Amino acid sequence: MKYPVALVRSILFWIAFVAMSSFSSIGAVISLPISHKATIWFVRIWAQAHRLFCRFLLGQRIVVEGAMPDAPVLYVFKHESAFETVEQPMLFRHPAVFAKEELFSIPVWGQAARFYGLIPVDRDGGGKAMRAMLGAAKGALAAGRPLVLFAEGTRVAHGEAPPLRPGFAGMYRLLGVDVVPVAVDSGIAYPPRRWVKWPGTITYRVGETVPAGLPREEAEARVRAAINALNPPEALSAPPPA
Repeated sequence: MKYPVALVRSILFWIAFVAMSSFSSIGAVISLPISHKATIWFVRIWAQAHRLFCRFLLGQRIVVEGAMPDAPVLYVFKHESAFETVEQPMLFRHPAVFAKEELFSIPVWGQAARFYGLIPVDRDGGGKAMRAMLGAAKGALAAGRPLVLFAEGTRVAHGEAPPLRPGFAGMYRLLGVDVVPVAVDSGIAYPPRRWVKWPGTITYRVGETVPAGLPREEAEARVRAAINALNPPEALSAPPPA
């Protein structure tokens, strides 16, 4: 597709998505003192609308290879763009997503995120922040909610395979739950930090479950390989960048 057409489609997409995000955030906040289920509903229709906008305005198809049970396990996703973060309420009924602390300071959205049950990640908060994060994660698991972690820590370009952040190993050891790794190639059609998006197919590929209790090095190696399964073969042929 030529750039001018992609540009027009992207403008229409952003107008629709920003409008829907504003509506959903305000609705979720208004419903805070009324109903937790209503907040979850507003978040879900936000994610549903985003997928529809991607399909019919951007011309993107979403393919899921494998099953993602809505179960209390730790999902680790490849993180190539904002696409897979918005998608989480589409993939699971009520996921507990680990999100950067600064996102919770966004007016309206941050209030809704806390009430919804996202888990703040404060990398500079020390032991107190880690204990709070661990407590929130255990509470979500006890409620039957899946945990979702973007273990690379930030968005990475398609084809790159950085090492997992140290936080993954801590969560894996302390929570003692199975890990389900998920690869995604969203960075091609939905490139990060670029507001022009492209038509194409975005694929999720669910990897083999990594059982609890493995040595740290083995667990990290298996997860890192699985979340990069949609990358070019050479992505994991060299040692990960320091």
